[in-house]
Amino acid sequence: MDAATFASVFIALYVGHSMGDHWVQTSHQSAHKGRPGWVGRLADARHVTTLTLTKLAVLIPAAALLGLHLSVPGVVVGLAVDAASHWWADRRTTLAWLARVTGKGEFYRLGAPRAGRDDNPHIGTGAYALDQSFHHLWLLVAALIIATA
Repeated sequence: MDAATFASVFIALYVGHSMGDHWVQTSHQSAHKGRPGWVGRLADARHVTTLTLTKLAVLIPAAALLGLHLSVPGVVVGLAVDAASHWWADRRTTLAWLARVTGKGEFYRLGAPRAGRDDNPHIGTGAYALDQSFHHLWLLVAALIIATA
C-alpha cells in the first residue's frame, strides 16, 4: 500500500459519504431508518444502498483519474464493512446504546428536542456528532481495506 492511494481512497469515501448521507438520503429514509421493526430496517437498508452506491460513484472516477490500482475484492469488502457499520449505527438505538455504555449518553442527548419544546434551532446535536464520527472511523477502516487489498 502506498500512502497516496490510501489518502485518495479515504478522501473519495469521505466526499461520497457526505453527499450520500446528506444529499442523496431521502427525507423518508432519514425519518424512518431508526424506527422499530421492518419499517426501520428497510428504510435503513435503502439508505445504506444509495449511500454505498454514491461512495462507489465518487471512488471509481477518482481512482481512474488518479491511476489508482484497486482490486475489485478490496473495494467490495471495504464498502461492505462500511455499509454494515453504517446500517448498524443508523438504527439509532444501537448508537444510543454505544454512547450510553461508553459514558457518552449525556453528550448523545445534547441539543435533542424535549417533549413539547423544540429548543434546538440548528442541526447540530450530540447524537449527530457521534453518528458522523462513528461513520468517519469506519470510512478509515474501509479505506485501509480498499488500499491494501
